[in-house]
Amino acid sequence: MIEPTNQTLVFVRALLAGRIAHARRSQLGASAVEWVLISALLIGIAIAVGAIILAKLTGKANDLDLG
Repeated sequence: MIEPTNQTLVFVRALLAGRIAHARRSQLGASAVEWVLISALLIGIAIAVGAIILAKLTGKANDLDLG
C-alpha cells in the first residue's frame, strides 16, 4: 500500500506531468499565471515535506538519552 505522503507526491507528479504535456502541445503554451500557480504549489509541497521531516527529526532528537 502506498503511504499518504507518497500518494500525494504521485498525484502531484501526474498532475504536473499532464499540465506540462498540455503546455507543450499547445501553440500558446502556459501563461505566466499558470507557471506561478504551479511554482506556488511545488513550493508549498516542499515546505510541507520539510516541516514533516523537521518534526520527525526533532522528535527523534528529543528521545535521545544523553545522561
